[in-house]
Amino acid sequence: MTKKFTPMYKKIENYILEQIRSGNWKPMNRIPSENELSDQFGVSRITVKNALSDLVERGIVYRMQGKGTFVSEQRTEALFSPLSTEAALPASKTVGFLLPRLDNRFTANLLSGIEDSLAEKGYHLLFSKTNDSQECEIQKIREMKQAGVAGLIIYPVEGENYNNEILSLTLNRFPLVLLDRLLKGVETNSVSSNNYEAGQQAVQHLYDLGHRHIGFISTKSEGTSSIEDRLAGYEQALEDRHILIDRSLQMTRLGMDNSDEEVIEMIQQFLQANPHMTAALSSNFSPHVIQAALAMGLRVPEDLSVVFFDDVVYPDFSIVPPTAVVQQERELGREAGKLIIEQIENDEPEYRQIKLPTRLIPRRSTSMHSGVSVAPRGL
Repeated sequence: MTKKFTPMYKKIENYILEQIRSGNWKPMNRIPSENELSDQFGVSRITVKNALSDLVERGIVYRMQGKGTFVSEQRTEALFSPLSTEAALPASKTVGFLLPRLDNRFTANLLSGIEDSLAEKGYHLLFSKTNDSQECEIQKIREMKQAGVAGLIIYPVEGENYNNEILSLTLNRFPLVLLDRLLKGVETNSVSSNNYEAGQQAVQHLYDLGHRHIGFISTKSEGTSSIEDRLAGYEQALEDRHILIDRSLQMTRLGMDNSDEEVIEMIQQFLQANPHMTAALSSNFSPHVIQAALAMGLRVPEDLSVVFFDDVVYPDFSIVPPTAVVQQERELGREAGKLIIEQIENDEPEYRQIKLPTRLIPRRSTSMHSGVSVAPRGL
C-alpha cells in the first residue's frame, strides 16, 4: 500500500496541535516564532506561515503584531474540530458565526463564549471569517444559508450601514443576532457593550486627572455603531462638564486597510496639529498612538495621557501599560449564543438588544495633568 504523503505545512500544524493537546503549550503561552519553526523543520517561512494561517483561522492560535503567536483560550473540543466537517452536522442544531477577523484575544474570546453557550444546549458552531470585506460577508451569509444553518450570529464589518443580505434576513425573520453592532432603523437582535457609557467612563477618568483638552482617535465612525456610541458618550461627557466640543481634536479617518506606517504617520500629523491636546481616547490602533507619540519625543503620560478602548494581552509587558476600558469579551459571546438559541426555538421571539457594562482599569498611560504649557510638537 502506498503511504499517504503529508505536506510539510500539515506536519508543522500537527506538531503544534500535539504540543497544545499534551499541555506543553498552555492557553495564552507564546509559541515559537516563524523563524524558530522554520529552523526546527528545515523549511521556508512561507511553509510555516501556511501552517499558522490555518490554525489562526480555526481559532486555535492568534497573532499579536510585534509580539508573536499565542495559544487561544478556547475549549479544547471546540479548537480541534475541523471546520470543514461542521457542514455535515445536523442543520437544525447548527449556528453560523461570521466575524471580520480572528487575530487577537478579543475575537478569540467572543468565539469561545459563543461556542460555550451553544454546546450547553447541544448546538454546533459553523464559523468563517469575512476579512473586513462586505462583499465577502455577503458571500459567506449566502453560503451559510445554503448549508442550512438554523441561525446566524454576525459581527459586521466596520462602516457597514445596510448590508442587503442582513436586511433580507431581518425582514424574513430569519434567526439573527448582530454582535457589537446595531443597524439604525432596522429592528434586529443585538449583543454589545454599552459603548456610550464606555466613552463617558474614559472622559470622567481623564477629567478627574485634570485634563480638559481631550482628543478622540478611531477608524471611520459613520456606520459603525460601536464607534459612534463611544464618540457620542465622549462628546456628552465633555458637554456635561462644560467643556467646549472641539472637533479638530477628533480624528476618525484611520482605515483597517492602512499599513502600520501609514497609521503612525496619520496619528503623528494629528498630534502635531494639536499641541494643546493633553489626553486622548483611542478606539482603534491604540498601541500605535503610544508608539507614534514616543517616536515624536513625547512622554506618555506626562505629555500625553492615553486611554484605550479594549485591553491588550499582557498589558504589564507593554512599553507603557495602558489604561483601558475593557469589555466582557467571553460574556458577550455567551449572551449572543443564548440569544440566537432563543430566536431559533421560540415561534414568536421578541427582538432584544443586550448591552453589557464596561470597566475602566487605570494603569500607567494616564496621569495628572501638570498644568504646564506644552511646547510645540514637531515630527
